[in-house]
Amino acid sequence: MISEQWNQVVHRLCLGGISLCMLVGTPPVDAQDQDPNPEPPVAATAGSTGVEVDLLGRALVHWREGDRVAALEMAEIAVSSKPRDPKAWMLRGQMLAAQGERAAAITNFSRVIRLKPEDAQPYQQRGTEYFREGKLEESLADFDRANELAPERAPQNWQRGIALYYANRFSDGRAQFELHQTVNSHDVENAVWHFLCTARESGLDEARKHLIPIRGDSRVPMQQIHELFSGKSDAEAVMKAAAMGEGERLRRQKFYAHLYLALYQEAIGNEAEALKEIRAAVELAGTSDYMEAVAKVHLQQRSVAPSQSTADRP
Repeated sequence: MISEQWNQVVHRLCLGGISLCMLVGTPPVDAQDQDPNPEPPVAATAGSTGVEVDLLGRALVHWREGDRVAALEMAEIAVSSKPRDPKAWMLRGQMLAAQGERAAAITNFSRVIRLKPEDAQPYQQRGTEYFREGKLEESLADFDRANELAPERAPQNWQRGIALYYANRFSDGRAQFELHQTVNSHDVENAVWHFLCTARESGLDEARKHLIPIRGDSRVPMQQIHELFSGKSDAEAVMKAAAMGEGERLRRQKFYAHLYLALYQEAIGNEAEALKEIRAAVELAGTSDYMEAVAKVHLQQRSVAPSQSTADRP
């Protein structure tokens, strides 16, 4: 039998509190996306048995120890032993998503939705996987449904704002980033995406006029990126800041520099330079970070149809 501590871990992971994503590096909607009124522990939840809790707990132990094969085997047994238990499907879906098995993860989240159609979490997680697949319409349908089911969590849903940008729903995207600003006021990236939506909707002058001021984002090179979009700096300053570091830190800094340089070049109508920068970002991208998925979707979308320039807008 697993300990009470593991009962609580399983409870938090599978019933809408802390997501497995927080253990494996894939960001959930937000760290604040935790249920303020959690349900009873899994072992005491109607329809759950000690055996099922044990299987899920053992799956999590294996996962944290790095044995993903054993973790998925335990999750598979849990799903097979009680196929109408949404917790097992959710956990397996999260594990599959963390491994990049998006189609299988989507199937698992879809099963959770059938079993718990009024739960926002599986819609949100399926929406992120649809986005990674480049399926914007399906992604937005899920993000919208998640916001409808859990309106108190809607401000956290910055992923929806990014999907809206690529779906050319710029007014809705701007509104989503304005909403996110109310719960995350120190994020340069939120200010930039708000700028991008405003530029597409109303032109560069309006975007610069309404660029959200940000203080306290210590990530490199976010300060320089904000200054670039405000018109106070240039691409050279962004890359110079990003080049200060080594190893994984250096890779991530250069990735973010190239990503936001691509978005900036797109905003000012320099399609050739934008394509060059986004290709550089994708070359540096890994597989777990959501923004790395954004870079890949951006390249996929722009390879199919070039963006509409905002350079000639007032």
